[in-house]
Amino acid sequence: MAIKTFKPYTPSRRHMTMVDFSELTKKAPEKAKTFGLRKSGGRNNTGMVMVRHIGGGHKRTYRCIDFKRDKIGVPGKVVSIEYDPNRSARISLVHYADGEKRYILHPVGIKVGDTVMSGADAEIRAGNALPLEKIPDGSFIHNIELIPGKGGQMARGAGAQAQLMGKDGPYATIKLPSGEMRLLPRLCMATLGQVSNIEHNSVTYGKAGRTRHMGVKPTVRGTAMNPVDHPSGGGRGKSKGGNHPRSPWGQLAKGFKTRNKKKVWGWMIVQDRRKGKISSLPA
Repeated sequence: MAIKTFKPYTPSRRHMTMVDFSELTKKAPEKAKTFGLRKSGGRNNTGMVMVRHIGGGHKRTYRCIDFKRDKIGVPGKVVSIEYDPNRSARISLVHYADGEKRYILHPVGIKVGDTVMSGADAEIRAGNALPLEKIPDGSFIHNIELIPGKGGQMARGAGAQAQLMGKDGPYATIKLPSGEMRLLPRLCMATLGQVSNIEHNSVTYGKAGRTRHMGVKPTVRGTAMNPVDHPSGGGRGKSKGGNHPRSPWGQLAKGFKTRNKKKVWGWMIVQDRRKGKISSLPA
């Protein structure tokens, strides 16, 4: 897998790059593991725009991914590596010994024909899913559960990996890609290894049309708007209007912490991603 460049026969081609798809072994998805998606355009059930800059884009078929990895003790064979338009990582189709087929996030180093397994007795190698209490300290993991049995929610993007720092009592300490250190129950499942497509962040889109194909609409600067539309709007010439940076609805945009300090699980964050103070466990 490598970054592919192009001969600049147009201005947009000059800087455009994309990931080489040579590692993919199958084009069409497994039909039984897919369903169609409806576009929201960033709107809620009442038709009001809740998230700006969303709309259009290519039609997608959703692939059902097994984030729980709950086929305990059943070996599975990787039969294909596929593209998924709904995420940055590649996915693998696994045929289990009991006849069931499932998609999983494709880890780095796994090839077609390799065997993967889940459970406390699984071998310590990339692609296998185990509880945190059975994974050696210092291991790199991905697809990590926050609550046992709920399914992996962290470190699922292309190239993502967290590190298991240690275990103490009923909790394990992990270091996330953002630098955050947090506690998790030892029974939470995680998959060994790093998520595939590690070159994803090196891609240069090169032109606006590529982001429109992905369903991302243009963003207008607040300073280019009128005062009625944005706190930064208006002014004679180029002016910020004498206001601190704010969102279109007046929320401070820089330096103002918006996280609720009374969140139930806040105490499990040992060190935040800004390398701030280290919190202690509740008495």
